Amino acid sequence: MIARPLPRRLVAGAAILIVLAAVAGPALAATPDPTLPPAWPIDTALTYRWTSGAVPPSIIKTAVNAAAADANASRRSRAPSYSYSSSAPNGVSYGPDNPCGVNGLACFRRDPAGSYWHLWFRENGHRYDWGTLTWCEMAGTPNGCYKAETITLDELGHVAGLDHHDNLSDDSDYLDAVVQTYSHAHPQTGWSASAFGRCDVATLQQIYDVASWSTPYSTCLDIPTTLALAASPTTTIGGSVTFTATLRSDGSGRLAGNPMAGRSVVLQQRSGSGWADLLTLSAGGVSGTYTAAYAPRGTQDFRAVFRKPSTEGVRTSASGGVTITVSCTSAPCPLFVGRDGHQVGGTPRWWIDTIAPLASAQR
Repeated sequence: MIARPLPRRLVAGAAILIVLAAVAGPALAATPDPTLPPAWPIDTALTYRWTSGAVPPSIIKTAVNAAAADANASRRSRAPSYSYSSSAPNGVSYGPDNPCGVNGLACFRRDPAGSYWHLWFRENGHRYDWGTLTWCEMAGTPNGCYKAETITLDELGHVAGLDHHDNLSDDSDYLDAVVQTYSHAHPQTGWSASAFGRCDVATLQQIYDVASWSTPYSTCLDIPTTLALAASPTTTIGGSVTFTATLRSDGSGRLAGNPMAGRSVVLQQRSGSGWADLLTLSAGGVSGTYTAAYAPRGTQDFRAVFRKPSTEGVRTSASGGVTITVSCTSAPCPLFVGRDGHQVGGTPRWWIDTIAPLASAQR
């Protein structure tokens, strides 16, 4: 990739061992970041050390460590985690001796098959054709500086396998990703990001899977879901029926067939030509299952519904219907509910309430 200086934003970094894809044209909507294969094994712990002879100043060390913590806290996936270790095989270098190209602020190398990766940072005060590099942390955040923490987070995203985000033509989705071709300087929007954007997270989840079965899917995704409903027993004489719904993702790759725990699943009953909410199911004993006990008052159809939350990139789904047959041939039989809410036997309570006073008056 050839970097080119722009009046308002500059190249964040370049891959050296990886050939980057060309910057794509504008998309119609925000999409997950492109990838830089191959991927690390899931849950890989990546450590780094300061390179001898190119040790960063203490304030840049702090920024790098903060970015590692940012990546760990915001990846929402089983992507690599980062931490410092003086014996790490991977290095972080600072200074003029680097392969970052004529316009690079920072750059990286990675070789997942060999568990090798390395970061380089230009020195504060480096002179470019367009001007002088200033790291915000080292200069008190003047206009035009670049935040080393944000730039490091960008580079760590590359190490994990993220390519530069494809922005819309007007850059209105710039905050959807930290891993960008061009990094914003203070005080432009996005200059101080300290967490992966939703479209960074989306790709990390696609590559490495969600962190846990209850982790929300990034809103940069649009994952189908499947919902099944079972009931036991399906025939009863007025007793309780246990309903169990099973919710799973229906995406591709790592996101195929995952149990989805910690969501809201509603049990519905048929009402006329439609369906009406009856109750919210509770979490079951197995991840992705939801359960409740209910005593039907008569033969009825039931189904389960999962509604897409506004905070998650998944789709609404509904189970197929389950018919519960209530069988009753003799009293007492709790088929009826009186006006006072009590179940009664073979004679409807409303009939008792209205006829008894009349019978008393005729005596």
